[in-house]
Amino acid sequence: MERNLTHIALFAALIAVLGLVPKIDLAAGVPITAQSLGIMLCGTVLGAKRGALAVLLFLALVAAGLPLLSGGRGGIGVFAGPSVGFLVGFPIAAFVAGWVMERTTLSPAVAATAASVIGGIGVMYVFGIAGMALVLGKSLSEAAVLAFAFLPGDAVKAVIAGLVTQSLARMRPASLLSRA
Repeated sequence: MERNLTHIALFAALIAVLGLVPKIDLAAGVPITAQSLGIMLCGTVLGAKRGALAVLLFLALVAAGLPLLSGGRGGIGVFAGPSVGFLVGFPIAAFVAGWVMERTTLSPAVAATAASVIGGIGVMYVFGIAGMALVLGKSLSEAAVLAFAFLPGDAVKAVIAGLVTQSLARMRPASLLSRA
């Protein structure tokens, strides 16, 4: 139990630290950040339940007003902006990435990359596009066009998540809780 709480808190902190990487704002008002890499790693390293809990802890801290999102944003108001769909999708994306990782016997690098693409890109985009459409008053197809500007960077992050997960599996196999 204590070990699980430590891992959950550590990965919530990892997501926060990845928010320190300078953001790049797009015209739609949704920034390109490294935090989605943290979401992917929560699922691929911690597994479905612990990964989702780490993201929920992070979002609770953001909602409480801590400036943990890229650009030093925090507070309940961020859940009314164009990135709300992505924020809502974060824990579900981590859960799905972890679920995929837990159920595949592929090498950790291949499994984590695939899990990151399915959860960290596919699931996150479903929620992100819906949120952008709602907040910006656009159709789903218009919001999808805006969201797909993130795709190249997210594909790179999925590969990085696969490589980091593979490295952890090699160096400390027991640290890969998604495979425990």
